[in-house]
Amino acid sequence: MPEVRPNVVFVLTDDQGYGDLSCHGNPVLKTPHIDALHDVSVRLTDYHVGPTCAPTRAGLLTGHYANSTGVWRTSGGRSLLRADEVSMADYFRRSGYATGIFGKWHLGDNFPYRPQDRGFETVVVHGGGGVSQTPDYWGNSYFDDRYWDGAQFRQYEGYCTDVWFREGLTFIERNRHRPFFCYIPTNAPHAPHLVEPSYCDPYLPLTPHEPRAKFYGMIARIDENVGGLRRWLMEMGLEENTIFIFMTDNGSSGGLDVDEEHFVINGFNAGMRGKKAPEYDGGHRVPFFLHWPAGGLDRGRDVDRLTANIDILPTLIELCDLEGAGESEFDGRSLVPLLREGNGQKEGDTSAAAASGERGSTEGRGDWPERAIVTDTQRLPRPIRWRRSAVMTDRWRLVNGEELYAIKEDPEQRRDLAGENLDVVAELFTAYEAWWEKVSTQFDEEIPIAIGGPGAFRLRLNTYDWRNYHDEEWEGAWNQCLVRQGLICKGYWEVDVVEAGRYRFGLRRWPEEEDAPIVSGLAGDGPVSWTELRIDSGDGTADGETWKDRIQWGGGVALPVQRAGIAIAGEEAWTEVGPEDKGAVFELEIPAGGTHLQTWFELEGGGALGAYYVYIEKVT
Repeated sequence: MPEVRPNVVFVLTDDQGYGDLSCHGNPVLKTPHIDALHDVSVRLTDYHVGPTCAPTRAGLLTGHYANSTGVWRTSGGRSLLRADEVSMADYFRRSGYATGIFGKWHLGDNFPYRPQDRGFETVVVHGGGGVSQTPDYWGNSYFDDRYWDGAQFRQYEGYCTDVWFREGLTFIERNRHRPFFCYIPTNAPHAPHLVEPSYCDPYLPLTPHEPRAKFYGMIARIDENVGGLRRWLMEMGLEENTIFIFMTDNGSSGGLDVDEEHFVINGFNAGMRGKKAPEYDGGHRVPFFLHWPAGGLDRGRDVDRLTANIDILPTLIELCDLEGAGESEFDGRSLVPLLREGNGQKEGDTSAAAASGERGSTEGRGDWPERAIVTDTQRLPRPIRWRRSAVMTDRWRLVNGEELYAIKEDPEQRRDLAGENLDVVAELFTAYEAWWEKVSTQFDEEIPIAIGGPGAFRLRLNTYDWRNYHDEEWEGAWNQCLVRQGLICKGYWEVDVVEAGRYRFGLRRWPEEEDAPIVSGLAGDGPVSWTELRIDSGDGTADGETWKDRIQWGGGVALPVQRAGIAIAGEEAWTEVGPEDKGAVFELEIPAGGTHLQTWFELEGGGALGAYYVYIEKVT
């Protein structure tokens, strides 16, 4: 072990599944640089996360099951990481590390949930769960966008993935003489699938449809950046004592198509059932590679034991000797015994085993005790017991409390063995109930956004964090295309008024950077679908036009808004909306404490929707 604490570079990609790597047997996609990392890394081959974005991040950064942290969906006010959780960046920062995040945060865009509130000193991130979602800067399109730098949205030149890695490199170079934690969670290859034609065109003849070629092109762009980052670390003499981690956040969203029962009908998924979101292994089993030469972890070896995102924080605390190790009782456990040779590891080539869906060696397990781990999908205001869940052990998967699969013999989860193994079902059922009791204690507690106080003297709320009153799956205008389309939706924000006083509320249909009247539409070809946004390839014409100059969002429909209303802390107020009004402004005296904020835009002829954006500041 080195005497100096190791650096950590942590790359987390978005919506890239286990099968979306050529080292795992993908017959179409080429990822030579990630493959090279795979070949010299300890690889967790039975590693699990949440089936969707924000829950995976919550579990990864806290070592706690996501549902217990308040994060069990990707929007709807339940992608906010509870303020009392201690994050991975907090541990590193307390131990003297420089901390930086570059890319996708997805655990809150307002105080006290922003990355700079959770231990990150250097911040360059987009808003919400993806570029062009409602919390993001209006009109961002993956190229030359404006990203949040911890204080404001600032413009960055280039393609988003290149920006994240470039800013990460700048951060590393600036802090190369002290330990650093560089977290690069890319938004790619999450939809919308946008990338230069030079990256996706090679895949067009090899894939069943254009979106998959773009999806693969986005991964190829990530792979190129991973290679550049590793090469730069080597040239700077930093590779030896840097823990380099690569993982993804859930199953594939674009590398395969499935039928109604989640069986693959085309594409590649390393022999698994399901893709992003489902409770089957294809939804939540993902790659995890760790390379650290100075720590002796630089030979290709498989760890085949059941592991999960909740294990990574306690593992890094031990590997990096971080302060405050006994501060939290983690749901995960340190994997250091498994990372060391001779504890459930298998040396040598694993590509064939991965391609066929096989696991690694089951020998040499040492004293590592078996355990049950639970993951689930809960895109609801409040989780429901057993909904879209998987209870996992090294051998078994109990899905939705009913289906039982012997995962090593049946990685595609086709043969339900529940009726033949009632004792196993009962055992895993008991494990789930214990998990549910642990994670459900705070389900009904609010997770409020602060109004007023040092961290929230001025803030922007948007529909992404709306709560709603119903138990069905529900989405507000969570991306900018739905705002352009004028989606009729309502909800409320959970807020905490930190300081009593007079506040100004500006209700808007369009964000300030668009600066259009409430009732106006926007010029353009019409509001495009978020998933159908296209890039037209340019031909380098004489006037200097290039392919990226042609990225165009659609316009926006007009809404016949007549009146605007607001309700907060027992106060309600209304005002007429004129044809030139860009915002409906209210000044209200608000007491301190937790409350709800709701807004309305009443439409001519009846009906109403909530204001998509609300700007709040304290009147001094």
